[in-house]
Amino acid sequence: MTNLVEEVVEKILRAYDTMESIPFIRDQYNIDEETGYEIQDALIKKLCEKQNAQVAGYKISMTSPETQAIAGVNEPAYGTLLTTNLVKSGETVSFSDLFAPLIETEIMFILQDDLTPDASADEVLQKSKIAAGIEIPDARYIDWFPNFKLADLLSDNTATGLIVVSDPIEPLTYEQLSDVQMELFLDGEKIADGISSAVLGNPVDAVIWLNQKLVKHGKQLKKGMVISSGTFISPPVAKEGTYTVTYSNIGKAEVTFVK
Repeated sequence: MTNLVEEVVEKILRAYDTMESIPFIRDQYNIDEETGYEIQDALIKKLCEKQNAQVAGYKISMTSPETQAIAGVNEPAYGTLLTTNLVKSGETVSFSDLFAPLIETEIMFILQDDLTPDASADEVLQKSKIAAGIEIPDARYIDWFPNFKLADLLSDNTATGLIVVSDPIEPLTYEQLSDVQMELFLDGEKIADGISSAVLGNPVDAVIWLNQKLVKHGKQLKKGMVISSGTFISPPVAKEGTYTVTYSNIGKAEVTFVK
């Protein structure tokens, strides 16, 4: 591990330990995409040790042109999910355990078998169950959204916070998954809606992108892994109360925030 990687990982781990946000990494180091993923891998290894956790899957970030523009890139990025990042739908989370969380509406894919390196849309659907979900992005940086760049995002595991997952169901067809209607509510009041085609045209295509990217990094999507496939909307800041998201033909997910 290079000194740069070690230094960045230590800074982010210190933020975890102290619960104090840090300045953007890009202002202190010159980090390209390859190094950013190397930092992420080193961070994940340390977090697994500290939290007695295991890799549970992956999340896909920046699946819209708008979020890619923020980071100055033309493709998504991925983060690594640990067992400690997953919560069941209906649970309560405390702001005291988070930095500056947002709310993202995302369909979850739960793999029933390993994916092959060149998995097609048909293979993804044959080997997956799906679930209504909510991602709670949460970065360790001061005033992080929408001010991050790619180096910041990759180094901090693409702002991974918590992933809310409901009970899985059999997948819809590819065509149906491009036209899932979403509504988001806070304490019963509708605050946003969206459609699944906002996620790279189809969330299945986001999973295909992830699979191909991981293969390039010598990794594999394996049976049991959870994939958070990308947000339907630009994320609002999380507030106290209960968020409920409904997806047509899939179901709903819910999470409550308390101080």
